[in-house]
Amino acid sequence: MIKNSETVVGDDGYDVAIPSAKALYIEMRFGDTILSSGTAFLVSRTRESHCALITNRHNLTGRHQESGQCLSSTAAIPDHIDIYFLAPFEDRPKDWNKVSLPLYRENGSPYWIEHPRLKERADIVALNFTWGNDVHKLPYYIDTTLDRHGIVVGPAEPVSVIGYPFGRTSVAKFPIWATGFLAHELSLVTAENPTFMIDCRTRQGQSGSAVIAWRVGNYRKLNAEGGVVSVVSPGPHWEFLGIYSGRIHPHSDIGKVWHVSAIAELLDAAALDAQERAEKGKHGDRTF
Repeated sequence: MIKNSETVVGDDGYDVAIPSAKALYIEMRFGDTILSSGTAFLVSRTRESHCALITNRHNLTGRHQESGQCLSSTAAIPDHIDIYFLAPFEDRPKDWNKVSLPLYRENGSPYWIEHPRLKERADIVALNFTWGNDVHKLPYYIDTTLDRHGIVVGPAEPVSVIGYPFGRTSVAKFPIWATGFLAHELSLVTAENPTFMIDCRTRQGQSGSAVIAWRVGNYRKLNAEGGVVSVVSPGPHWEFLGIYSGRIHPHSDIGKVWHVSAIAELLDAAALDAQERAEKGKHGDRTF
């Protein structure tokens, strides 16, 4: 069950921060062969709006985002994805349910949705689902103060990448937090290049991780008038900043993050895609 807005508590002792419960461990397969592992998470604007899974494009294509080279030593590209969702807390809170899904339709078109403006240039994609009651949905909410608290984050301030380096977990399928620093001003993010850099020791498997600013005690935030104020709080607050997509060079700790504004555009495109396919389904289209 959710004890409060800060922690998730399992009946037999799990006590983790909510961002830990939001991380999803994923594996990409070709047939029965696991090619790679990575990270994903759910996003929604509000509790009532469309919810989709977000991860990096290169996780699903199996190809380097810039060079197009195959990432697997087997020269195979994935055709299925396994997603480990947290089981409903009222059922068995320490368990995860694995959901296996094809990545391509019978006609060869991918199930994922790409960024509506940047298309394949953006290393972020969305997957839509028909949700059942066998998984616990715990998305990052883009339009609420739970995950977008208005925390001001500047250069050299801490940020955390919450995922699965080398496919490793902390306990069971809970993620590992890697913490580094914002490498430049977020004001430099633009619509044509909605990315920013962080300085953090990250590794393979963390692609697709949520990047947040986690604060306990004193921090800066925006007030209702848009001004910056200093706040002291006994409990943790966090700011969802974006999705980590990898280092700029194998010998560097500088990594690229796709900004939350790009994720919001992608989420809206996913919601529109789901609506259009549902409407077609009423007239015999079974692709949804």
